[in-house]
Amino acid sequence: MNSDEMYEKMKAKLSRIVPDVELRYKAEIAVEINELKKQRNAVILGHNYMEPALFHSIPDFTGDSLDLSRKAAQTDKDVIVFCGVRFMAETAKILNPTKTVLLPAAKAGCSLAESISAADVRALKARFPGVPVVTYVNTYADVKAESDICCTSSNAAAVVDSLHAETVIFLPDEYLAKNVARETGKHIIFPSLNPAFAGEGGELDYQLIGWRGRCEVHEKFTLKDIQTVRAQFPEVVILAHPECSPEVTAAADFSGSTNAMIRYVQQSKAPHYLLLTECAMGDNVAAANPEKDMLRLCMVRCPHMNMITMEDTRDALKFNRYVIDVPEEIRVKAFQAVERMIKIG
Repeated sequence: MNSDEMYEKMKAKLSRIVPDVELRYKAEIAVEINELKKQRNAVILGHNYMEPALFHSIPDFTGDSLDLSRKAAQTDKDVIVFCGVRFMAETAKILNPTKTVLLPAAKAGCSLAESISAADVRALKARFPGVPVVTYVNTYADVKAESDICCTSSNAAAVVDSLHAETVIFLPDEYLAKNVARETGKHIIFPSLNPAFAGEGGELDYQLIGWRGRCEVHEKFTLKDIQTVRAQFPEVVILAHPECSPEVTAAADFSGSTNAMIRYVQQSKAPHYLLLTECAMGDNVAAANPEKDMLRLCMVRCPHMNMITMEDTRDALKFNRYVIDVPEEIRVKAFQAVERMIKIG
């Protein structure tokens, strides 16, 4: 496919979303990336939060964390380019130790991943001995290595239920943990708010032990936002990511992972839709569903996802950067937790 053909392909989906001059420029880069991809025998994985010109042009696979983890585990390519953030690229490396995994941006972190360390997990396990640890996939490899099983927003409740345990440590997202607690009917505590609490003696009734991490994007959505939009568009269907607060997810019409939200929009009919999640995904869903009326409440792009550009993706393949490595001792332990997550689905 030459640049003119790529431009026409991108224009068909993105003419209402991306300025024409940008489409022409990005089409040329997309063609260059696809050629480099063939030369390097590479696969490109694109998270749902990638900016539209990238999302709708170069990835071989797009999706949420769980879906892309599965694709990473199944690939036979020599090189994996992960258009996402660092913990996602680490997960691909955990599943593919012999392959080259590249992250296009040198620094593409995550507020949730930064909110907890492996030492924090070890300290919690010491305070609550024998309690299994469920860790959200939005964590770094050394934290996964301290965990019994990982989860994503799409299978978090199923993972907790699969353990058949009276008590579960659920890390690190405060809001996802509270939403899981509500969905599973479990009482949750946050011992980090009460350092004196030792978890002994049965003085509290609890089944989930949480942590105070938050997504810097999803925590910005409020109940007032929903009320304001409903006042203007009474028939709007509002979809909220489970990293939003429980008040927001309870007031929304649907709460689910990015893939689940995409399917909901595709399969339902409503006069208006509003997605309470990262801005770029709203653009991507609007581009893929031009017949649907997508309202925009774009407060902020994820500053970490926003670091991944088409130019840097091209340079990642061209200059073999930035290579993701995970120490083998950590990788082996983390692999067990990630593999268990993938099997649950």
